[in-house]
Amino acid sequence: MSYRELFLKKHEDKRLRQGHLWVFSNEIDTKRSPLEQFEAGELIVVNDSGGKALGVAYINPQALICARLLTRKPNSSIGEKFFKTRLSQALALRQHLFDQPYYRLVFGESDGLPGLVIDRYDGVLSVQITTVGMERHKALLVKVLTDLLQPAAILLKNDNSQRQLEHLPLEPELAYGELPERLLIEENGCRFLINVAEGQKTGWFYDHRLSRAQFAVWSKGLRVLDLFSYAGAWGITAAVAGAAHVTCVDSSESALALAGESAALNGVQDKMQFVRSDVFEFLKQAREQNQHFDAIVLDPPALIKRRKDYKAGYEAYRRLNHLALQVLSNDGLLVSASCSHHLSRNDLHEILRSSARHIDRHLVFFASGGQGPDHPVLPAMPETEYLKTYFCAVSARM
Repeated sequence: MSYRELFLKKHEDKRLRQGHLWVFSNEIDTKRSPLEQFEAGELIVVNDSGGKALGVAYINPQALICARLLTRKPNSSIGEKFFKTRLSQALALRQHLFDQPYYRLVFGESDGLPGLVIDRYDGVLSVQITTVGMERHKALLVKVLTDLLQPAAILLKNDNSQRQLEHLPLEPELAYGELPERLLIEENGCRFLINVAEGQKTGWFYDHRLSRAQFAVWSKGLRVLDLFSYAGAWGITAAVAGAAHVTCVDSSESALALAGESAALNGVQDKMQFVRSDVFEFLKQAREQNQHFDAIVLDPPALIKRRKDYKAGYEAYRRLNHLALQVLSNDGLLVSASCSHHLSRNDLHEILRSSARHIDRHLVFFASGGQGPDHPVLPAMPETEYLKTYFCAVSARM
């Protein structure tokens, strides 16, 4: 297969040779390979400054991440065989890791498919395509997924900000089959109702699966506060495991309604409370009313989506943790998490340290967590490791 060539500046190939998959626009020798000559989404061969091929990528000349490598074999054809091989490899790993068909099937670059995320809910596939390069292979991707898994439905979830950066349409698209209004999934021995079409991101957050299971074991007999609860994954799992009472707080009425139905499905509705509220306001009111909880789960959405949002996002994480600690009982447990790549594990570590010291509490980390095994980390790409979680024991001043 013959592709047009993209040339890098001198010494700009090092990161790619180490295993990274992205080419930034300022790394390109635009005199030898003017960006205006390429079409958005076009397949190209990436060469170092000496003309040696580094692999095949797709390109978007208008984007900061200008090219993303698909393979390091410069003579490869990116067609049905390529996608079938990559998707089969991803499927084999998940089938080895999980005994039920509920998992993230594809995690972008980590599975050799940059710009693509697929969550599997048994017969329903929720797909996020975030780059114009992957969008150009949409029809082929749907065909291969259909042949490989014989799904009941494939939904293209297009309502995300990354597509905006690539100038792609945001309207969702049912690419195959018929999609039920709600789905029933299983996780950690619990059953949950979800709405894939109207839910956040791909409809569910599989990434905290292991941390939720561990927290459930430690929550027996405790009064639990689940903040940013969404559809109740943390809270319901804890209630089923023996938590004395669980309060779920979220701003989404529809998510809390699903959580309420899921609680009933699992027989724990009598020890659960669902509160629709802004989390900051809820914590302030709880502090003023002198309410306290034995265990608090603080799992907010990404508050730092771009590097330029770091300062404001850091302050938001700090305020949340500070407020949560003020309504945590002595000898209580705090689970503090962040899914913002731009907030490092060290950042969250420092937020917890300083927040505890500010209110004169003794805080120790007794466990930590990260994303589940269906969100594998590519060692050469720190961008693929985003989730960090600290399990904290908090007592009075020592």
